[in-house]
Amino acid sequence: MKILLVHNYYQQPGGEDVVFRAEATLLRDAGHDVEEYTVSNMEIGQQGKAGVAARTVWNAAAARTLNRMVRSGQHDIVHFHNTFPLLSPAVYGAARAAGAATVQTLHNYRIVCASALLFRDGHVCESCLGRLPVPAVRHRCYRDSVGASATVAAMQVAHRVLGTYRRDVDAYVALTEFARDKFIQGGLPATRLHVKPNFIDPDPGAGPGGGGYALFVGRLTEEKGVQTLLDAWRRIGTALPLKVLGSGPLVGDVEQAAGSVPGVTYLGQRGREEVMALAARAECLIFPSRWYEGFPMTIVESLAVGLPVIASRIGAMEQLIQDGVNGMHFEPGNADDLVRAVQSFLAGDRPRMRNAARETFVKHYTSAENLRQLMYIYGQARKAGGATE
Repeated sequence: MKILLVHNYYQQPGGEDVVFRAEATLLRDAGHDVEEYTVSNMEIGQQGKAGVAARTVWNAAAARTLNRMVRSGQHDIVHFHNTFPLLSPAVYGAARAAGAATVQTLHNYRIVCASALLFRDGHVCESCLGRLPVPAVRHRCYRDSVGASATVAAMQVAHRVLGTYRRDVDAYVALTEFARDKFIQGGLPATRLHVKPNFIDPDPGAGPGGGGYALFVGRLTEEKGVQTLLDAWRRIGTALPLKVLGSGPLVGDVEQAAGSVPGVTYLGQRGREEVMALAARAECLIFPSRWYEGFPMTIVESLAVGLPVIASRIGAMEQLIQDGVNGMHFEPGNADDLVRAVQSFLAGDRPRMRNAARETFVKHYTSAENLRQLMYIYGQARKAGGATE
């Protein structure tokens, strides 16, 4: 199969970039003819605010380029990972007009939420879900800017009115059933919404555990539940030492806690190899996120090494983690309930949970299983687009 993968890289590398590269490798290793078309947000400074705003809504140049690529390459599938902000939804129709079936992976909620998080002012927000995104502009939901938020809202409304999202994308890939339900509420066609999680390759294998510490890995931001984490560890302390990895706006709070709360250590930003080594020896991962999340690679990496996950009971985490089986749940934003969950974990059958965590990965998140699911979705996209198998 001839496949064109399309991605708009962010200025700060993230999980979407990792998945884009991983799927490209997966498809090539399976014998498919894979080409890539990418742009980077590093180019934004060269274009000016007005130019970027216009291209966010409709980038005719990118659409023409993609149309030529597909016609020339005779691609069967064009798989989009991110089109925001430099490509715009105009590229969907361009690819389809050139004869390819189109697939869009929904890594975040941008298509229905200006912030992409469904989170505002410290709590989950669905004010724009299935409605005109006026609240997004009023609350400056994108980059704390009325103008920038209005641009995202204009993109969403324009392509809803034009029918782009319903007509020009043959298959959407939601990362969880929970996310699929939210996108349906937001107006995407249920018949074209498929669920396929992310994966890890190569398989790191089960870790030994026994390190005697809990682990937090992620952006140090409000929506990631960092304050909940620190508040809980002021009570847990050395009963289960905590290692914190990551960077972000709340780094000062974490550094202060590391200097004053017994058992808390801040290790800063570390490379993936070191993160995986720490995860392999940890007792559990703490995942206190206060927003719905997409599909956290940190959780999948933890399950891969057999690391149980203590996660907030919200959004994707409620489906990825089974309470008392491969981890524990606690109420999001509730430090007292996080303390309870950690204490229950310490008193429970931890070897059994480690085995269950590893079994979850083997059953759902290997490269072989992911390829099988991806091929099925490509087949459905080609049927929706009128192509033959």
